Amino acid sequence: MATFPAATLFLLFISTFSQLHFTTSKLSGLTLQLIPRDSPESPLYPGNLTQHERLQRLIRFSDARVAYLEAIFARNAKFAPDESIIISEYRDDFYYIVYLGIGTAPEYMFLLLDTGGGLIWSQCQPCKNCYRQSMPIYDPLGSSSYRKLSCDHPLCVGDNNFFKCVDQKCVYDVSYGGGARTKGVASWESFTIGAGNRVYLVQNMLFGCSDDTHNPNFERTQLSGIMGFSLSPDSLPSQLMDQIGGRFSYCFPPFLEDGNFPRYVKFGDEIPQLPGNIQSTNFQRPPPGYFYYYLKLIDISVGSLRLDFEPGLFDIRPDGSGGIFIDSGTLMSSIDQFTIGRNAYADVMGAFQNYYDGLRLQRMGQVGEGFDLCYKNPPLDFPGFTTLTYHFEGASYFVEWKYLHFFNIKQGYFCVFLKPANGFSILGSWFQQNKRIIYDLNHFSLQFYDENCKDDPAP
Repeated sequence: MATFPAATLFLLFISTFSQLHFTTSKLSGLTLQLIPRDSPESPLYPGNLTQHERLQRLIRFSDARVAYLEAIFARNAKFAPDESIIISEYRDDFYYIVYLGIGTAPEYMFLLLDTGGGLIWSQCQPCKNCYRQSMPIYDPLGSSSYRKLSCDHPLCVGDNNFFKCVDQKCVYDVSYGGGARTKGVASWESFTIGAGNRVYLVQNMLFGCSDDTHNPNFERTQLSGIMGFSLSPDSLPSQLMDQIGGRFSYCFPPFLEDGNFPRYVKFGDEIPQLPGNIQSTNFQRPPPGYFYYYLKLIDISVGSLRLDFEPGLFDIRPDGSGGIFIDSGTLMSSIDQFTIGRNAYADVMGAFQNYYDGLRLQRMGQVGEGFDLCYKNPPLDFPGFTTLTYHFEGASYFVEWKYLHFFNIKQGYFCVFLKPANGFSILGSWFQQNKRIIYDLNHFSLQFYDENCKDDPAP
């Protein structure tokens, strides 16, 4: 994720959106297919994997994502001396890919989905410094709808500018960590987006025309760039806000069940009708320069045991650390081990240990996946796997036992599917399986309810 100049989110919305004109007026709903990187439709498809191999890769991607986020959040972050290791793993920080067309007539491309970043960018001709991609590089000279963002645009001038005017061009310079970086010209273009039989031409989308990209490790792949999906004003959901009623949603089917179940992000009118049992909690304003979807966490329960964390323990701190955010691009959930005055991660894991020790299950030592708390598998009819509940402001988010644990059937053990993080907490996508998740930016809230996500209909 790029770290932009500090700005107040609401001020950005007021000062920026009133002056932007993004899409066609006919658009009221949209569905975008998410391509998991290990699916057969993915340009990074590794071939047919066993369930255990898939899970191992998911854990590796999740570890890389958390390490990436820690580097982004750390002040004056210093990478390991062998920076090539960080660079080589950079594309593993992102799990989902989208496919869309850009320009008139459209050139189709794959973009990695960055749930923490805003800018949508692709490599553009003529290139000063471009990595070699296996699909044609977009050429704005071949599109009748391409325009450059003017230097007098509010995103290019003023206190809340995201870009800078250099030589009469509105330019950007976005760093992602580990040496990955992209530069180019902020521009307008038409995008062809959709899924199934509902494909829309979305006009006047703000995007980055990158002609100078370093070290993303996309070399010789079909990846052309990145699509941002955060609260930042230049992200896809923010740009579509007026047309989609400020709402988008997804419903993740179980990751490891047989079958290549499609995953969709649905916008506006294409979100299913809400049931009566929906819960809702407000987002929190992110710290300056960040645009993740933060939530107000009050407490956590393991099974029926409420841990009674001190009020404000999970709040965002004045230095920008702390807080918990929901991130569909991170597989594993994590809990901050540096909460002030109390190690929240250790306390949560201690509650799990007390529970399973009390059932006289046999603890395992460190296992290959790097989990901190594992036990030998109990008998098949064991009824005692416990649950987890996040007590958010105004809503309780319940995680079933089957989505709370990692089961290694072959080697005969299970682990609590949580890891520590340094300076923040994450509600990851493993804990979001079989839940309808709705982001309502108009009301600045997150809504959710249980759903069989394998039945999420195609458009």
